[in-house]
Amino acid sequence: MGKLTGKLEFAAAWSFREALKNGGAETKLSMVLMGLGKIVHKQVAKGLIYMAIEAAYVVFMIMTGFHCISMLGSLGTVGQQVVWDEVNQVYLYTKGDQSVLILLYGVAVLFLTVLMAAAWYGAVKSAYKAECLDKAGKHVNNFVEDVKSLLHENLYRLFMTPPLTFIFGFTVLPLIFMICMAFTNYSKIDNHLVLFDWVGLDNFRALFDSSSILGSTFWSVLSWTLVWAFFATFTNYIFGMILAIAINRKETKAKGFWRFCFVLSCAVPMFVSLLIMRTMLQPNGAVNVLLRNIGLIGADASLPFFTNPTWARVTIIVINIWVGVPYTLLQLTGVLQSIPADVYEAARVDGANAFQTFFKITLPMLSPTTFLVVLLSTVNLLKEYALVQGITQGGPGLSTTYIIQYIFDKGFNQMEYGYASAISTVVMIVFALIAYAQFKVNNGGET
Repeated sequence: MGKLTGKLEFAAAWSFREALKNGGAETKLSMVLMGLGKIVHKQVAKGLIYMAIEAAYVVFMIMTGFHCISMLGSLGTVGQQVVWDEVNQVYLYTKGDQSVLILLYGVAVLFLTVLMAAAWYGAVKSAYKAECLDKAGKHVNNFVEDVKSLLHENLYRLFMTPPLTFIFGFTVLPLIFMICMAFTNYSKIDNHLVLFDWVGLDNFRALFDSSSILGSTFWSVLSWTLVWAFFATFTNYIFGMILAIAINRKETKAKGFWRFCFVLSCAVPMFVSLLIMRTMLQPNGAVNVLLRNIGLIGADASLPFFTNPTWARVTIIVINIWVGVPYTLLQLTGVLQSIPADVYEAARVDGANAFQTFFKITLPMLSPTTFLVVLLSTVNLLKEYALVQGITQGGPGLSTTYIIQYIFDKGFNQMEYGYASAISTVVMIVFALIAYAQFKVNNGGET
């Protein structure tokens, strides 16, 4: 225990702050010339790699990087020019600035600079570590030993590097680019598809202005999306749990058959189920014809499944029960089967009734899985698009327009990319807050 404590204290001394305070000249010079401290303290190969990385970054910034960052302020000023060629009797087009590329390259360079700063921070700490080990007379790993450590105690770093690279390259960087676009007037309006400018918070002001068409439409669409996600999650979980408990009961016969019946809908592609449902609910579909034949509605009447906003919204939630309950049933069945039967037997011996058994045994046992089921279901339903689009196409009016559908319509159909990015940014924040709130509830309010 004493040796472990000593190692931890010694390792804690290799911090960046300690390097600034107590590092030698070679360590402090490593802040300007990365890798110098490594070379001085017997890690030549690693030091040369750090120097090569720094040299490549400096050359890149001089050749391209500083220009890309300097263009971020204006996003380009030179448009495409048309010049008449008197000799050839044709119009020649000269290439102008493209704001999208300027914004993309500028964000990418800033992102690369942040990564370089992280590498510089690690290089200084690593140089100070080598200095401390060398001065203490301890062994300093050479390059071959460092490579071997990647296959043993540092294997996690080797395995985590590729996925982290892809996450930052294909998720974080595009996300930052999209957020930056929300502060521009990138759209077909006033011919801002090639050259556009920074407009600050104008897109967000229009979004939060309930008196504007954009603002009123956005908040109605977002509120419907949140209502849909809440009720769809609630109904899926409640009905799925009831079915899972009913089928898992000791007295239930042919459990496998009943599970097969309910899970059969999972085997059918969703678009096929939605097509069948949409056909059945048409004014002259099977449901309305059946209701006319048994006299529940008039001979020429039909229920307004797709013409009345309230009916359309309730219809979507009911259809989602058919689609989503089997998945909840499968998820909860595994947990219910893992609860020991002896616990229920002991509860019955103690005189517990069905409600006490459910609230004291079953529900607490389901709580960890409940959080995952509810969280994943809510997130998936917030991003759901196929079900709403397949059933109602957003109608009647915009009553069932889904927020993802609305963003797609603004961004691709109407080419208002600045507004679409602003909407996406607000929606991303709202969805993140919902997920965080669910996480806090599951953890009893602790972060």
